Amino acid sequence: MDTAYLLDWANLLLRWLHVITVVAWIGASFYFVWLDNHLVKPEADDLKAKGVDGELWAVHGGGFYNPQKYVVAPATLPKDLHWFYWESYWTWMSGFALFVVLYLANASQMLVDPRVHAWGAPWQAVCAALGFLVVGWLLYDAACHVFGTARDGAVLAVSAVIVAVAAVLACHLFAGRAAFLIVAAMLATWMTANVAHWIIPGQRKVIAAMRAGQKPDPIYGQRGKQRSVHNTWFGLPVLIGMLSNHYGMLWQHPQNWAVLLVLMAAAVAIRIFFVKRHKGVSDWRAVAVALGLLAGLVVWLAPKPVAAVAAPVSTAQVLAIAQQRCIVCHGEALAQKGVRLDSTEGLEQHRAQIHQQVVVQRAMPLNNATGLTEDERALVARWTAGP
Repeated sequence: MDTAYLLDWANLLLRWLHVITVVAWIGASFYFVWLDNHLVKPEADDLKAKGVDGELWAVHGGGFYNPQKYVVAPATLPKDLHWFYWESYWTWMSGFALFVVLYLANASQMLVDPRVHAWGAPWQAVCAALGFLVVGWLLYDAACHVFGTARDGAVLAVSAVIVAVAAVLACHLFAGRAAFLIVAAMLATWMTANVAHWIIPGQRKVIAAMRAGQKPDPIYGQRGKQRSVHNTWFGLPVLIGMLSNHYGMLWQHPQNWAVLLVLMAAAVAIRIFFVKRHKGVSDWRAVAVALGLLAGLVVWLAPKPVAAVAAPVSTAQVLAIAQQRCIVCHGEALAQKGVRLDSTEGLEQHRAQIHQQVVVQRAMPLNNATGLTEDERALVARWTAGP
């Protein structure tokens, strides 16, 4: 079977797995944040005697639930505990596998854009991309160590600076689409590393100490809570960063790094609203900030109006452009995703797709590797808008 065909299947299945695990992980994360913010101090003497610090009653699916939280687990801690970490691990592993298949294995097309940065060889871009994940984590983790749990605001401020610097660097080193993904993947790496290196190991040490009849070191709980809260703030910026790289109007902008940072700032504002809403406070200022940032982007990125041209654009004119810019990937020798644009019939058949990919999303040509000019793109726009 054709390699490109098999890679398409790998892309589909890995993306499917990634979305499933993301939903499971982010859903569990959001639920526990909601749970923590809705717990109330117990009034019943028997619950107080057992060491219950908070509880709530909920109804779902025809049943009633009564979750109870213990700051210090009871001495008779059950053997079987439900852990929430495989969702995180599989999210990162499936995402990294997708990153390898789509970007690292096709670095010359997906990572490298000579107009942005002239890498000596594709492998150098691959190493640099991986470096963002590793160095980003080391810097963030170092900030957590330096400031500790008592000065968490300082940690988050340093984290924001790291993300901003990473966005600027990535957008000046890689193709725009890859740059957006790399910054989001860096944050996602922080989240999974928090789970794998601090939250879960700390919980295991606390449980081991309690079962051995020893008093657990409170630092494990403090660190775990800190990293868990950080993951709450990182989640939505990661999602918007990964989704936005599918829209060329965003990553093709000359100041694409600023576009990415504004999107992530809006995501943080949205998360602030929901966190406060879970505590019973509706902070509409956070919503106003998010909507203001997004509205500003809409206005800033709006394409300039094209002067009306009386002469219609023929399919033959578009075919001439396609033969120069498109048939490398959509011709007889290679028809990516079954799309051929080397004939007028093929162009007419895929007119709607061309409008979406070339005109609206500006995603094609991929990374504009074939150098489609703005005048050519405008001509294609007039053709797709025609009868």
